[in-house]
Amino acid sequence: MTQITYNYTAVNGRRMFYREAGNPALPTIVLLHGFPTSSFMFRNLIPLLADRFHVIAPDYIGFGQSDAPSAREFDYTFDNLTTHVAGLIDQLGLTSYVLYMQDFGGPVGFRLFTDRPEAVRGFVIQNTNAYLEGVGEPAAKVFLPLWEERNAETEAGARMFLAAGTTQFQYLVGARNVAAISPDNWTHDQALLDRPGTDANMLNLLVDYQTNVVAYESWHAAFRAYAPQTLIVWGRNDPFFTPAGAEAFRQDLPEAELVWLDSGHFVLDENAPQVAGEIIRAFAR
Repeated sequence: MTQITYNYTAVNGRRMFYREAGNPALPTIVLLHGFPTSSFMFRNLIPLLADRFHVIAPDYIGFGQSDAPSAREFDYTFDNLTTHVAGLIDQLGLTSYVLYMQDFGGPVGFRLFTDRPEAVRGFVIQNTNAYLEGVGEPAAKVFLPLWEERNAETEAGARMFLAAGTTQFQYLVGARNVAAISPDNWTHDQALLDRPGTDANMLNLLVDYQTNVVAYESWHAAFRAYAPQTLIVWGRNDPFFTPAGAEAFRQDLPEAELVWLDSGHFVLDENAPQVAGEIIRAFAR
């Protein structure tokens, strides 16, 4: 098997962690994780891609093994998360890459794309939103009140997304076979969520998520202008980011290929071989 290395580097004064595998001479794919996880979510996918791609999977600041400064020391916004991922990409000298984006990975990846569209060879989109059609009722009921007014009552709803039961639910909802979903997922994620001060960091990001919605139209314009090759692999049983969100991408990326998976918000425990095969077919030289 191709060796995976576990690396740290300083970006804008913060230590960032990233997983790397594969020959740098191969096409690069950058794996951008969701909430509340980290590059740990890609641990089974990376070996399946590494013989055909150079694979980079970073942890955002505040996630996984990267630095997690307090909200007093670091501005937890999607713009700032993206700035640090872009800094890592520049340090590694990456000038052409495919972006795999799940959940929070979409807002980071679509910002990278609009900033440097010439560098992005294509998209792999997995249960991440760029259209209001894809916002499921459970998410809307929590976040719309929070964005309208942040107070103790609306924060209480958002804090439910930091609770252990919700973390576990995000992995199990929509799964074909819950026995196939490793408890390592939510055990690992929750241990990091429960670190002192992390709740404030995550709440700031959940509030800032509204900036993504504001940016949707500019992202759509960039999709139309540059028409990146796009593969959508979507867990059709996701209550947070619904199938309508997957189909909506074709409004602005009409050539996008859409592959439905019998899964939920997270798909890789049950579907990593299929997802890897679709990526290799679409993007490997």
